[in-house]
Amino acid sequence: MTNIAVAVEKTAEGNDFPEQSPEHAPEHAPEHAGEYTRIGEMAREFGVTLRALRFYEDKGLLRPERAGTTRLYSRTDKLRLQHILLGRKIGFSLNDIKEVLDLHEPDGGNVKQLQLVLKKSERQMVRLEKQRASIDDAINELKTLIGEVSTRLDDASPLRDAG
Repeated sequence: MTNIAVAVEKTAEGNDFPEQSPEHAPEHAPEHAGEYTRIGEMAREFGVTLRALRFYEDKGLLRPERAGTTRLYSRTDKLRLQHILLGRKIGFSLNDIKEVLDLHEPDGGNVKQLQLVLKKSERQMVRLEKQRASIDDAINELKTLIGEVSTRLDDASPLRDAG
């Protein structure tokens, strides 16, 4: 039985993935069978919805193994999800994230990937700094407005109370 089939069978029995002998491992399986995670566990671990995981898969950002309808995520999928979530947090588009992830070379220095990350990060930093300046302006305007309204209310209060 392949690692994936054994993983599904053991998961159905309520057990985690036991260590497998190398003769049972398919060529495309992760080095350690215990690194497979089912979709529900993956969602809980990363605080995302099942729908989000399926969406990222549809967009080609994640590539879980399949055993029937069961999705099994490898250590690589977990690392990719970490990068996806970081990219989303700092404001990268899914297209930007996919472009960066697709340049990953497992056995290489990833120079092209790193250069792209640097370029996109610098561009995003400029955008965020402009947004921060805009937010700072809005906060200052609100503080001024709050001060003016509070003063007007304080001035008007004794007249209301006297009437």
